[in-house]
Order: sequence, then C-alpha cells, then structure tokens
Amino acid sequence: MSLRGYSFRLVQANQAADSRKIGVKLGRYCIGKDISVYEIAQQFDVSRMTIYSWFTGVSDPHPSKAEQIAAMLKRARFSI
Repeated sequence: MSLRGYSFRLVQANQAADSRKIGVKLGRYCIGKDISVYEIAQQFDVSRMTIYSWFTGVSDPHPSKAEQIAAMLKRARFSI
C-alpha cells in the first residue's frame, strides 16, 4: 500500500478512531484503496479538512452526506 499522501499519523488516527463512525469507515476504505482525500472531498463537495476530520472521527458527516457515504461503501461492498 503506497498510502497516496496519507501520513503515518493520519493512518494511526484512523485506526485508533471509533470504527462505528461512518466517516472513519470511509477513511479506512479510502486508505485501503489508495483514494486521495482530494478525490473524496470533490465527490462529497466538502473541504479536504472536513474529510480529515471524518477520517479521524473528530467530526461526523451531516446526515445527508452520511447517507451518500453509506451508499458509496455499500456499492463498493465495504462492510458498513
């Protein structure tokens, strides 16, 4: 895994975060699939900082975004 732009610190923070949170699940998926934060921010029309906050469990996505994330992860057959 090349961790495209993912710092060791971010990966550790994601691994330590509450795995029940949808943003943390999104982070695990993106890190595992080497999908950039920029790409995900564009897809969900939010800032990169917002994505980092979701990935680390610092904040939770708005319910409408959480639904979009859940649908994306379901399509990808990623356990949610």
